[in-house]
Amino acid sequence: MSSAHSLLKTVPASLVTVSLRRPWLTLALALLVTIAALLTAMQRMAITTDTSQLISPDVAWRVEERRMEEAFPQLRDVMLVLIDGKTPELAEDGAARLSAALAADSKTFRRVTRPDGGDFLAREGLLFGSVEDVRSATRTMVDAQPLLGPLAADPSLRGVAGSLSTMLDGVNRGEVTLGRIDKPLNALATAIDGSLAGKNPAFSWQELFDNGSGGGSGGLAVPKRRLILVQPVLDHAALMAGENAADGVMRAARELKLDEAHGVRVRLTGEVPLADEEFATLQENIGAVAMVMLGAMLLTLWLATRSVKLVAAIMVAIIAGLIVTAAVGLLAVGRFNLISVAFIPLFVGLGVDFGIQICVRFNAERPDSADAAEALKKAASELGAPLSLAAGAIFVGFGAFLPTAYIGITELGVIAGLGMIIALFASLTLLPALIVVLGPSAPRHEVGFPWLAPVDRLLERKRRWVLWSFALAMGLSIAALPWVQFDFNPLHLRDPNAPAMRTLSDLTQDPDRTPNTIDVLAKTPAEAQALKAKLERLPEVSHVVALGTFIPDDQDAKLAVLQDASLLLDVTLNPFDVLPAPTDADMIAATEGTRAKLAAVLSAHPGPDGTAARKLDTALDRLAKATPEQRSAVDRMLTAPLGVMLNQMRSALQAEPITRESLPADFAQDWETPSGLSRLQVFPSGDAHDNRVLRRFRDAVAKVTPSISGLPVATQAAASTVAFAFVEAGIIAFVLVSGLLFLVLRSVREVAFTLAPVILSIFLTLGSCLVIGQPINFANIIAFPLLFGVGVAFHIYFVMAWSVGAQNLLQSSLARAVMFSAFATGTAFGSLWLSTHPGTASMGKILMISLIWTLICALIFEPALLGPSPEARSKRA
Repeated sequence: MSSAHSLLKTVPASLVTVSLRRPWLTLALALLVTIAALLTAMQRMAITTDTSQLISPDVAWRVEERRMEEAFPQLRDVMLVLIDGKTPELAEDGAARLSAALAADSKTFRRVTRPDGGDFLAREGLLFGSVEDVRSATRTMVDAQPLLGPLAADPSLRGVAGSLSTMLDGVNRGEVTLGRIDKPLNALATAIDGSLAGKNPAFSWQELFDNGSGGGSGGLAVPKRRLILVQPVLDHAALMAGENAADGVMRAARELKLDEAHGVRVRLTGEVPLADEEFATLQENIGAVAMVMLGAMLLTLWLATRSVKLVAAIMVAIIAGLIVTAAVGLLAVGRFNLISVAFIPLFVGLGVDFGIQICVRFNAERPDSADAAEALKKAASELGAPLSLAAGAIFVGFGAFLPTAYIGITELGVIAGLGMIIALFASLTLLPALIVVLGPSAPRHEVGFPWLAPVDRLLERKRRWVLWSFALAMGLSIAALPWVQFDFNPLHLRDPNAPAMRTLSDLTQDPDRTPNTIDVLAKTPAEAQALKAKLERLPEVSHVVALGTFIPDDQDAKLAVLQDASLLLDVTLNPFDVLPAPTDADMIAATEGTRAKLAAVLSAHPGPDGTAARKLDTALDRLAKATPEQRSAVDRMLTAPLGVMLNQMRSALQAEPITRESLPADFAQDWETPSGLSRLQVFPSGDAHDNRVLRRFRDAVAKVTPSISGLPVATQAAASTVAFAFVEAGIIAFVLVSGLLFLVLRSVREVAFTLAPVILSIFLTLGSCLVIGQPINFANIIAFPLLFGVGVAFHIYFVMAWSVGAQNLLQSSLARAVMFSAFATGTAFGSLWLSTHPGTASMGKILMISLIWTLICALIFEPALLGPSPEARSKRA
């Protein structure tokens, strides 16, 4: 026996002996330490929800990301507000009023911009089309001049009636056919009927004047969606850092009556709402999951020990150890992150194992011991070395993450590793003292599993068959590794039915608005132009946006067309006199006058071309006979969008030459810094939802320049960083744990017997993931450190028992302890499968699968691998 082995055996036994001499003193000291730890944890408690802190800032892609953020800090931590209107006017009006309200709230919002609207684009927007687009847009406005004049001079129901009369006069003079004006007649009739029926319809003048070219009223933006980009003030000390800002947006929308009842829908997405939504999903049924976890844990502990008092002792020791670990962890790393908080289930899972091992062995020693204290000393003498070695191996295994760039799990490793030492110390001091004080009764049944004797004999007889079966399973799992999915796209961890995710999915259907773009940082504007030219030649790139994109070509020709249209339409759109709002009597008179002209036109032009005119005549008749309130509602329905359209036309006809100097400062600063650093936004070609497309897109852009950042870069690079961190940590852990095991066991064979089943269970877990179609992601990959820790512990127990002559391992109390320890950990963590959060649910699934394989390897593969103990072999010889 090595000196290290002797030390591991004597020190735990001495700790148990000391705690049993003065159990009440031990409990008092433990209580004081726990209270001090609780106070420390409460005083220093801090958790960051900033996911950018999970990976080292020193890796290459994070350096580039940080350079971009430092150059353009206003583009980080943003919230995107989508305003969808039933009409283009409702969307534009809603976006204008909401952005103004948000900009006024400087305590909640640092910056509010409109990437697809605002004064600049309203005035200069037409210049970004082709010369022909501008001609088509102005032609539409000029053609509508006979209607626009009365509407601009009298923006009311009375003015609409006047415009209709003007159109009907043209029909009577033979200048236009009745069929040519059926679109506005039908649209007005439908809207009036809907309003009188109380349906609150939305009317659009832009859609009415749309000439089919997609230009809308004068070629202005006809889409019914507008965007507002908001940089909120975040509180990273809160679980949902942007919750206050999101509430502020929705509160402002309610106050402005921007809701579906008024034809507008306001939604949120972007990195801030998505992150907040993820944390909200995590909390959604956490209470139910916690109750299932606790219930499963308590039931399994009772089945393992058959004693309520022993269950109570284990739980008290775990809770105390957890509090101390939290305090030590905060002292060690300063604050918890979204991954390091997983030390809680890791500590509970592995701490339960230590408690079950001691209590089951304690029960096994009771029949041959004078009292509980003696049984505990015997249990400590037998289990001291295995428990200490298991805790040491887990500590070293978690410590293997320290050199990696995955800070989230590095900090988890530090806390969980220290937690294993605390769990072991609590199991050897506090737990024995609690057991003696509580005085559980002796077990009434056999502690081991004598009914598994046939299985023990079968494993011995069919040893080669069992080993070859597992070897085949491992070979198949290794061969299948290329097909195991590794999906490190963080968006795939979120609930696809959550509001921000649904909004994002909707948004990404538009290739011009997809968030899967790459930002390129150029040192100078000249370099930016050169990179833009290179990137646009790539087949993986759809288009590239830079500051120069906002300085249109052929401005002289476009401005000439706009100036001609402005001369023709100036008096029409800007009349010298605007009539005052009409009275109800004025509206009735105007309606009746239009009906009279309709009657004359219908009489002179019978036939199918008059269908829309007859429909409008009926609607106007109903309107004339309606209540004043109903006429007022129709007036508002028609005039509100009319004001929006007329203002857009007026702005579009005031376009001026665009130069670098004339670009608005807040607009230009999103693309170029005062020092000359320039940003390019690169859009992918193909399906932006496909990881393979994004991977090719990212690789292609990276070949042109390494100065890239953005979601496709972070997604692909983070995947590589995380994967490399686990490979690196796995190799380090394997070397360090092997060294530790050899230092204690002094046998390469026994070290191999300990680690081989762990490696086997890892490959079998990966193979199972392929079979059930479960990708490995950022969340469930955390299952593998737990699998390593639990697996090493279980197999150390069996190997060390086998090395000192234990036989028929499945019938022993050790098998019972291992089995129920796996059940406790598996059922508790498996309850995470019930979470509504996809990432957490997948972690629960992988944990359950991995623990099932760990248990199978421990109870089937390990005994077959070990075979007869050295003592049994020497007797046979």
